[in-house]
Amino acid sequence: MTVPWHLVGLAFLVCLAVSAAGFRRVYYFVSLCYAGAIAAQGLVFMLVFSASIEGWVLLMMLALLAYGVRLGAFLAMRERNPIYANELGRAERRTADVQLWQKAAIWFGVSLLFTLLALPALLAASLQAEGVWPASTPLGVMLMTAGLVIESVADWQKYSYKQANPAHYCDIGLYRMVRCPNYFGEMLFWFGVWVAGLSAYTSAAAWLLTTLGLLYILGLMTAAAAGLERKQDDRYGAMPEYQEYVRTVPILFPITTLYTLRRLRQAFGR
Repeated sequence: MTVPWHLVGLAFLVCLAVSAAGFRRVYYFVSLCYAGAIAAQGLVFMLVFSASIEGWVLLMMLALLAYGVRLGAFLAMRERNPIYANELGRAERRTADVQLWQKAAIWFGVSLLFTLLALPALLAASLQAEGVWPASTPLGVMLMTAGLVIESVADWQKYSYKQANPAHYCDIGLYRMVRCPNYFGEMLFWFGVWVAGLSAYTSAAAWLLTTLGLLYILGLMTAAAAGLERKQDDRYGAMPEYQEYVRTVPILFPITTLYTLRRLRQAFGR
């Protein structure tokens, strides 16, 4: 099966259209636009392949749609919460001087990333439309579901905890097992998407593009965890209980001995 470039182009146009909201507020490019572009692609793929899509491939599309809708609703709710007003205000100030051409470059870049992230789903649906059952999709969908559940529960636990304890780090629920369960859940979700499409990677282009998207999002989540660690070190580093927490609870992957990403931060001068 060759890559259906015309449908890849359609997916990219969908991402461009949804991500245009980032011109209003730059941080939307990596928040609400991200959520909207993933949900929109899941919906569009279901419409394009409505005559052939079924079973696990249909569940894959529904998982993409659910991922985007859930994340978008959570981000919109958090944006209206006064507790996060300072954080959003800092994001506004950091991006206040971004020029129009820079916004256009970000718009193009994130739209390309969103397209690559959902590409495995497009390829799996294309393979099914040719009458071939994508054998890798069931396992991938199960991983996607696990990642979606972990991320959703982690976001809600932290949001609820911060409502009652705005000046303390979250260390309840999933945060007792890993310090960044939301990032871990997102990484697991996108790894599941990549696994779900494995049966459809029948060309070098398919392998290259899907793997690039996966590696980029995994790197992005790792960098986000490192950034959060720096913020929490600055905010809570003087607290003995926090030092015990970071010494005993892995930062990103549960049941591992990876307790810090400080070396990664140092390597990039942060």
